[in-house]
Amino acid sequence: MRIIMLAAAAALIGTAFSVRAEGTPESDRSLRDTLPLFETNRCAEVRDTAGQLFCGDPELRSAGARLNAAVQERLNRIADRRMAIEENVEWIASRNLSCGIFDRQGTANLQIVPVKACLLKQTEERIAILNDPNFDCLATNTPAGTLICSDPSLAIADRELNGQVLALIGRMKEDEARNAFAEYARWTRNRDRRCNLTDKDNVPLTELSSSEACLAEYIARKTAEVDAAKGDPKRVFGRLTFSRTPDADAVDLCVAQIHAANACSDFLRISRIIQIDTEVSAEQALVTAEVEMKVVSPFAVCSPIASSCTGTCWDLRSGQAKSVPGSRDSLPIAHRLRIEKSFAFQKTDNGDWRCDTPVLQPIELGVALRGP
Repeated sequence: MRIIMLAAAAALIGTAFSVRAEGTPESDRSLRDTLPLFETNRCAEVRDTAGQLFCGDPELRSAGARLNAAVQERLNRIADRRMAIEENVEWIASRNLSCGIFDRQGTANLQIVPVKACLLKQTEERIAILNDPNFDCLATNTPAGTLICSDPSLAIADRELNGQVLALIGRMKEDEARNAFAEYARWTRNRDRRCNLTDKDNVPLTELSSSEACLAEYIARKTAEVDAAKGDPKRVFGRLTFSRTPDADAVDLCVAQIHAANACSDFLRISRIIQIDTEVSAEQALVTAEVEMKVVSPFAVCSPIASSCTGTCWDLRSGQAKSVPGSRDSLPIAHRLRIEKSFAFQKTDNGDWRCDTPVLQPIELGVALRGP
């Protein structure tokens, strides 16, 4: 199955030569004079310096194509594709820094020859590691993933579930498959919250061991659900539209519905949702939560994507959620956005809870953090 997120496709490989930016400034003459394919491929329209180098240099362009194939192969074997994309954009951000390419940097003083050599070396190394069968566990960047990969029985069970979910989603049409991948990603976040593994990034592995039994139970339960579906994906995916209780899981579903309505998954991945406060009456509830998102494809700091998908405009220099008149900045890949918002829920006739918040605006608080 091909990658479904077109705007994120360039971010997968970090070349960006197929994605054009709004109002991209004219490139420096040094790139035009040095890169033989610069004019032919219209590289001036590419949004970032690394992307322009991959666009205009034949050797880098060839390496980028091979990297794209390696990333695609990895995506084809992972059910939580958004997590794999997030890991890759973090690598892109780290690669750029290692090679001396910085946000909002001009190209006038860029040492093109050594930067190109660095990009080529890092790309070849990335291709090699992506082909390592152990990479999927090695690349995990969540407490739950680390715990699963440290325990052979959990790792085997999770790998088997991953394969079964991929086979099930493979039977779906493209739009349905995209929604199913998002639903499975939401299930993993719900699992991590229930197993007390949210916001435990810097906790030693030994202190996470108490969550092993919970993870095993969740994986076993999901595997049984997939087995019971007997190859029918609609018995697993697309059934959940309401929440049993007004909590962080309900907020996760609410944000997912808002993001799906606005095509936000092309630009952002929901990393975590932490419940802060809840007010519940007989028929209504208000859940205040922190929502953390990771940028997987750049977008303007004050744009329909920013307002619809994050609830606000952003000031990159202060890291605050506010509009800056005349700003032409874009949120770079791997940036983390944290917002606090109260979500309203209405009780249904059958006792479930329906999200009554159709948009993310306004938010109560917002912070932009440089990634990863």
